[in-house]
Amino acid sequence: MKIIGIGVDVVDIERFAQTLARTPRLRERLFTATEQTLPLASLAARFAAKEALAKALVTDGGLAWLDAEVIRLPSGQPVFELSGTVRARAEELGVGELHVSLSHDAGIASAFVIAEG
Repeated sequence: MKIIGIGVDVVDIERFAQTLARTPRLRERLFTATEQTLPLASLAARFAAKEALAKALVTDGGLAWLDAEVIRLPSGQPVFELSGTVRARAEELGVGELHVSLSHDAGIASAFVIAEG
């Protein structure tokens, strides 16, 4: 397999909390119902993951936030579930596999995504 794209993003968790507090409906626009139940640091990491995914898919827009959901396998490994616009872009690029790593510590959430084809 070859690497199609790589994306990384970092989020200041406190600043992210302030943004969500200022714009309550933002949570619904960015996160699926399941994601919305997670603690703030996990939400920030998922936001970073979605931003990193957009970078890995070599796009600067046109993807719907809710068309990418970060779920955890029973092992604890985070993975993406894609639908709609995000799935279409991944298929267009020939992405066969996505790898995602999430972290949050010291007030910062981060994510790293590799798209392979």
